[in-house]
Amino acid sequence: MADVKRGDLVAAIATKSETSKAAAERFLNATLDVITEEIKKGNKVPLVGFGTFEVKQRAARSGINPISGQHIDIPAKKAVVFRAGKFLKDAVA
Repeated sequence: MADVKRGDLVAAIATKSETSKAAAERFLNATLDVITEEIKKGNKVPLVGFGTFEVKQRAARSGINPISGQHIDIPAKKAVVFRAGKFLKDAVA
């Protein structure tokens, strides 16, 4: 399987929406910008049927360095999480 590159995605959006590649790229950039802005604010971004983007707080924990075997403290942090929706899960299955 080959990875889909950004240019391929823009071309596919342009074809499906019957618009120019420039317009498709503006649409893709705007969509990603809005999702990013909302996630930065701490909001969930649900795309019904497709999935939900959200931020989860990961607690601080201790771990082990796999190279040295030393115990290390891993600080708490925020992580972006994507949960696939039913439509996407069914399409992949």
